[in-house]
Amino acid sequence: MQTFDSFKLKNPLLNAISDLGFERPTAIQQETFSVIQSGRDVVGISQTGTGKTIAYLLPLLQGLKFSQQLNPRILILVPTRELVVQVVEQIETLAKYINLRVLGVFGESNIKVQKDALVEGQDIIVATPGRLYDLIINRALQPRELTKLVIDEVDVMLDLGFRIQLTNLFELLPSRRQNIMFSATMTEEVDLLIEDFFSSPQKISIAVSGTPLENIRQVAFGVKNFNTKVNLLNHLLREKEEYHKVLVFISAKKLADRLFDAVEDVFGSDVCIIHSNKSQNYRLRSVEEFDNGTKRILIATDVIARGLDLEKVSHVINFDVPGYPENYMHRIGRTGRAEEIGKSILFYTEKEEELKEAIESLMDYNISLQEFPEEVEVTNELIPEERPRIVESNYNRNTKPRSKEVGDEEKKEKNKKVNLGGSYKRKLISKHKKPRTRGDKNQKGRRK
Repeated sequence: MQTFDSFKLKNPLLNAISDLGFERPTAIQQETFSVIQSGRDVVGISQTGTGKTIAYLLPLLQGLKFSQQLNPRILILVPTRELVVQVVEQIETLAKYINLRVLGVFGESNIKVQKDALVEGQDIIVATPGRLYDLIINRALQPRELTKLVIDEVDVMLDLGFRIQLTNLFELLPSRRQNIMFSATMTEEVDLLIEDFFSSPQKISIAVSGTPLENIRQVAFGVKNFNTKVNLLNHLLREKEEYHKVLVFISAKKLADRLFDAVEDVFGSDVCIIHSNKSQNYRLRSVEEFDNGTKRILIATDVIARGLDLEKVSHVINFDVPGYPENYMHRIGRTGRAEEIGKSILFYTEKEEELKEAIESLMDYNISLQEFPEEVEVTNELIPEERPRIVESNYNRNTKPRSKEVGDEEKKEKNKKVNLGGSYKRKLISKHKKPRTRGDKNQKGRRK
């Protein structure tokens, strides 16, 4: 079996890998290392949780030589600020024995501080597309010496509407560069992006999305409604030893806040929340507290379902069924990472059963159905989002017959009158028998 020694890494990198406790590379790391080192364009398709970040960082760091130049040589694009922070930390961990400058840039942070850091000189930039574009347009970042471009979680970027920004960025970057793209799914939009901007890339597919990870045990509960799901969730979370680090996914921000309030009432400071309406500092703090074990339960929307490397998550609980089957795969990929055993639980209502079947069809795998615990209260109380909507129609409104009133006959006679035009028009007709036009005048002049 292949080890990291077979990569012939520099000693500083080998020492950092050893400090991390990694013994052998994952499949995606094995397949992509030599191809990325060769300088060829690469498209890696690999399920979340398979070590994609290290798959591109190792060969890039291996080939990066010490330099005092100010302009960056490697650019890594990711979709969210949380991923910026995570990738920067991963680079710093792998490069702990290397003299290397790395900077993360993203929106909602002080752009002046980022400009000042760029003036000092950087080797690697990790960025979200919007902030990077701003820095280049403002001439704070000079991309002319970039030789490597990595786009991580590209399908998420396209889902978030970054296609135009990516296209604009590509036009600003040097045309002679190596493009490295990683994604968990291959969509039509991803294909178009590759066709437009990549040069004969080598595609490497490992554990394609839709293949359930063998080290994740998946079960499901049929649940009546939102409030019953809350009761079931609180029931499960009471087993603190088993559910010691739980990531709870829910689709909508408003529902996430509602769920957080309900769970916080029971578990207090054990629970935190993250979604796109939360401030940058709040989001980063929530992720950090959950990752280091300060908080036991993290409620999240799909904004962090992709890419975040959260350590030793014991359970992923899908409080609802995601609208896209692929998102289920990204959610459960937060547990069972680095070949550890993980557990995934899916709550679904009768209305969500069709979405559950779509997930099972994608995976070609039947999720094990569990009996609903007798001790959990089943409630009929619905939240506003679950209540049927009453749609009022304007059709046949005010159809009560009117009573006949005096003057109706006169009004009807009045309405029968024909519009004869204005008084000026009527005078002309009376005087000349027909309207006089410029043509009539001209004709009369010629007859004379």
